[in-house]
Amino acid sequence: MTPDQIAHLPYRSCVGLMLVNSGGKVFVGERLDSPGAWQMPQGGIDDGETPEEAALRELREETGIPPELVRMRRQTTDWIPYDLPHDLIPKLWKGRYRGQRQKWFLLGFEGRDEDIDITAGTPEFARWRWLQPSGLVQAIVPFKRDVYQRVLQAFQNDI
Repeated sequence: MTPDQIAHLPYRSCVGLMLVNSGGKVFVGERLDSPGAWQMPQGGIDDGETPEEAALRELREETGIPPELVRMRRQTTDWIPYDLPHDLIPKLWKGRYRGQRQKWFLLGFEGRDEDIDITAGTPEFARWRWLQPSGLVQAIVPFKRDVYQRVLQAFQNDI
């Protein structure tokens, strides 16, 4: 794909979830398909689904956490887009998108670590951990760092 072709592709709409425990640490999972690549849960919005519904569905699919164990605190006002590296575009979503535009949600976790099950559904994470917000951006793949900085800025007063 040429850069001009990529520039004309749309963004895929999806949600991102900043799950924070009572100690103010953020949930991150190491991607099964990319060892060493950590990220917060995220995923696409299905047809007919609101972003809020997608957020709670993705939470359950990726962490096993049911909606009753979280409290939705905030969401970003705007959608936050990011572009994929050009070499990944043909490999993901059949080359239909240049990247994603994400609506982010800050969720307070009201359960216990034992309530987290990353093997529920179709696993996406090899392992998970709680991370201080200050270490979040450095742990993330470089092409998503700007998004994570913007999410941290949006939620900084509520973490």
